[in-house]
Amino acid sequence: MFARSLLLAIFAFNCAVAFPVKPASVASVYTDLSPAKCKTIKVTQDPGSSVLRCPGVAGYSLLVLDDDARQSVTVVTPDGQEHGLDYWHVVTGYFSSLAEKAEWRMVKKGGKLAPIALIVRVYANENPDVPEQRTSYLAVAKITSEKICVTAKIKASKTANAEARRAADASAAKPCLE
Repeated sequence: MFARSLLLAIFAFNCAVAFPVKPASVASVYTDLSPAKCKTIKVTQDPGSSVLRCPGVAGYSLLVLDDDARQSVTVVTPDGQEHGLDYWHVVTGYFSSLAEKAEWRMVKKGGKLAPIALIVRVYANENPDVPEQRTSYLAVAKITSEKICVTAKIKASKTANAEARRAADASAAKPCLE
C-alpha cells in the first residue's frame, strides 16, 4: 500500500514538472489621463485644485486629482467605491504631474477581462534649484477585492517598464507602500 502511494506521488510530481500549470495570461490595456479625454468634475481657484474623471476599464474609472501642483489618482470601482492612491505621499512629496496614459494589467475571469493592477507614470520635480529637471517613477497599484493601493514605485531606467509590469503582475501578494 505504501509503495503504491509512493508511486502515485512520484507520478503526480513528474506530471507537474512535465506539464506545469500555466498562470493566467496578463495583458495591458491603456486609457487616457489627458484633460482633453477626461471630464472636469471640480475646480477650486484657491489654492488651485481640480478633479477630472477619466475613462477606465471593466466598469472602473479614474479620478485625477491636482492640488497645489501635485497630482494623484483615485481608482473608482464599478460599484462607486473610491480608493485614493495618494501619489503625493507614497511616490513623491514634491511638485508632480502624471503622464497622459494609464496602463491596466488585465486577466480573463469568468470570460471577461478584469483589472489586477494599474501602472501610472509620475513625474516629480525633486530638485527645487532646477525646476525643469524631472524624475520619473512608475507607480504600481494592486487591484484586488480586498485592497487597492500602491505596492511599488520604480524609478525610470531602461528596464523600468518591464520591472513595473512584473511588479504589477505579482502585486496582489504585496503590501501597500506607506
